[in-house]
Amino acid sequence: MSRLDESRPFIPVGIAVLTVSDTRTVADDRSGDTLAARIAEAGHRLVARAIVKDDKAAIFEQVQGWTTDPEIDVVITTGGTGFTGRDVTPEALEPLFEKKMDGFSEVFHRISYDKIGTSTIQSRATGGVANATFIFVLPGSPGACKDAWDGIIKLQLDYRHMPCNFVEIMPRLDEHLKRGG
Repeated sequence: MSRLDESRPFIPVGIAVLTVSDTRTVADDRSGDTLAARIAEAGHRLVARAIVKDDKAAIFEQVQGWTTDPEIDVVITTGGTGFTGRDVTPEALEPLFEKKMDGFSEVFHRISYDKIGTSTIQSRATGGVANATFIFVLPGSPGACKDAWDGIIKLQLDYRHMPCNFVEIMPRLDEHLKRGG
């Protein structure tokens, strides 16, 4: 069972938050605000935050740029994971993934099912790794952001979380590049 090993130090990581929306602004971005508050409360650093329209190229460009920033270890997006014509966040970001995190989507849907039942299938939440940066693609509702952060991301970004966590493997995410292949 998972637990926190209090003998290990907490290691803060740098996180960027991207809200994908044709209508939201900084003044009414409740999902971005929810994530920013939880990031700060957990002791991590909010390194960057932006809002982009539901446009594949703009989403890709913003996240790809963040994955090359040495201060950013994690990118969390919110919005654009549904099925309407403008929901293109997974299509924009999955080509960037060097490794897809299938378990993230599965666990997210399990947690979400307990809250909203079968409506969870209307989300295409996903995750992956690109340029040694973890990327989490979340739905646009504050509730979905809370579920993903509280139930998955917060724990995996805590070095004290046992039996394993993402922070302890961050230094090895690009080891394949160091060996030439």
